[in-house]
Amino acid sequence: MLVDVTPVEVGSFRPLIQATGVVRPAREILLRPRISGEVVELTGAFVPGGFVDEGGLLLRIDDADYQILLQQRESELQQAIALLEVEHGRQDIAERDYRELGKTLEDENRALVLREPQLRSAEAAVQSARAALEQARLDLARTRIVAPFDAQVLSRDVNLGSQVSNGGTLARLVGVDQYWVETTVPLDRLRWLDFPGEGAGHGSAVTLRHRTAWPENQSRNGRLYRLVGELEGDTRMARLLVTVDDPLALREESAAMPPLLIGSFVQCVLEGREIEDVVKLDRKHVRKDDTAWVMKDDRLEIRKLDIVFQDAEHAYAREGLEDGDQVVTTSLSTVREGASLRLKNSAAE
Repeated sequence: MLVDVTPVEVGSFRPLIQATGVVRPAREILLRPRISGEVVELTGAFVPGGFVDEGGLLLRIDDADYQILLQQRESELQQAIALLEVEHGRQDIAERDYRELGKTLEDENRALVLREPQLRSAEAAVQSARAALEQARLDLARTRIVAPFDAQVLSRDVNLGSQVSNGGTLARLVGVDQYWVETTVPLDRLRWLDFPGEGAGHGSAVTLRHRTAWPENQSRNGRLYRLVGELEGDTRMARLLVTVDDPLALREESAAMPPLLIGSFVQCVLEGREIEDVVKLDRKHVRKDDTAWVMKDDRLEIRKLDIVFQDAEHAYAREGLEDGDQVVTTSLSTVREGASLRLKNSAAE
């Protein structure tokens, strides 16, 4: 029988586990004000799709009422300090009178004579006025709504002149430093994956592709981040999170890469742990009952394989094949141990 063969070699290989994932934001918030008032300013970046740096201004709420309240609180503090100073003077007089009296009183009566409760009350009034002033300053500062992190605006729910209240929604923001890709794999694949903190501590490398939106030669790189402690509801497979840095390709070093869009489906190729001392064989060359056809001395040998792992394209066999074995790649209609074989290239010669 005329056959084609391919040589195999023993080595160390990393299997590839394929899965499908959904892009999710790693950080997402609904931006809400902590005060009430009228929106009097919107910045140019505060539009759907706009980008803003951490601390960058998004909008401003009318602060006139809060400026007046701040002045009132400052006056109240000055008044409380003045009353405390007056009480200190009264206490000095009371203490002098007590010494001139020359009598010894019980502690409770002595405290009353020396006006200690009045002093504590005046000191408490000063502390309360200081706290009220600090609260007024905070409320005034909160009229400027800023981004809590480097973010993209996904939606905006207010406009100029809108009346906002404490807890109302202003916008939806997502962080642009990192996205997650949520994917699922069968439970028996978990032992072949590396998570942060295990081994090297960086997590298995992941290659992401979007066949319909990206050119064939483009991909993004990520890292396996976490095993979610819950199985996927329908498939009962393990849920994993993959992290991708600079998902929107905003940095200079990522400018040529395609951006990830939240909600899109991507293909994930996860790099498994290295398997040592195995033969890597195309899955289509693994025959019935996990066997391989080997040409040796122009004869067919049927070898039983000990396959330790199979990914989408390859099988990794620890036993059954040796370094340099010639594996038959041709499909044969008649298969029997010891059948005579010859190479197709020999026949052509």
